[in-house]
Amino acid sequence: MPNSRAPFSEDNATATALGAVLAVAMAAALWGTVGVASKLLYGTTEISPVFVGFVRLALASPLLLVLSLATIGRRTFAFAGRELGAIVMIGVSMALYQLFYFTAVATTGVAIATLVTICTAPLMVALLASVLLGERLTAPVIGALAIGIAGTAMLVGVPSDVGVTQAAVLAGTGWALGSAVSFAVFTLFSRVLAPRHHPFTLIGIGLGAGALMLLPVALFHLPASVPAQGLWLMLYIGLVPTGFAYVVFFAGMKRAGATVASIAALTEPLTATLLAWLVFDERLGALGLIGAALLVGAMVLLTRSTRAAR
Repeated sequence: MPNSRAPFSEDNATATALGAVLAVAMAAALWGTVGVASKLLYGTTEISPVFVGFVRLALASPLLLVLSLATIGRRTFAFAGRELGAIVMIGVSMALYQLFYFTAVATTGVAIATLVTICTAPLMVALLASVLLGERLTAPVIGALAIGIAGTAMLVGVPSDVGVTQAAVLAGTGWALGSAVSFAVFTLFSRVLAPRHHPFTLIGIGLGAGALMLLPVALFHLPASVPAQGLWLMLYIGLVPTGFAYVVFFAGMKRAGATVASIAALTEPLTATLLAWLVFDERLGALGLIGAALLVGAMVLLTRSTRAAR
């Protein structure tokens, strides 16, 4: 009789693992819609990227903090000593990430901004970890860096394919690289705090701190008016691909296996690029597609080598 239950248990475990992978992939796909939603928002009214970044953080933070309080209670705010400095740096990096990324989208479009930001962020993490934490740069990491640089160079060289000027592509790429550095700083400081704090705590407080840091500048750039479509887009950016997506992501990560990192890494930039093509007709062209493939390949190589090392 016990053996008769084994197939059911195995099927159950397989279904659970598949559901976890799908949850992480869905979260990453939702993240990939942020650039498209923000560009649609820019088309509805005169609005500053810094205000969009503030609204995103301000809307998502309360949801994650409520979940953290429901999960671990008062330990949500149990930061002391050097941890306070680390959580401040998480807030600073989240604030700068929003500012740089949304400016990149407004300057050069969704496809290039997202590909450069998401695909170079793991490379920035490797470089900063080498400089700040003394982690050794292995051969795969050096290879991924070289491939990533080549891919970025190819993307920068195709301004006519996305309908913007060479100067706009160069400026947008600079903003995107700034957002990648900011995300790398966020990742490193989160790594320091992660063993002692719940993910909802780190993300919720980090987003809230970032919103507070952007608040003075956001008030200065307060739009004169926002139409109903713009309000819905801002609500979407803050609640769905930010607050809700993080909840789905962490729920999936509890049960997902080692392949999750690769799936999440691939789904976000590919979703953003596909939507940019369908919605805004942003075509990268042959050279741009090769550059995008090199960036994605560099990210996958780095993810796999890091996972193998661990």
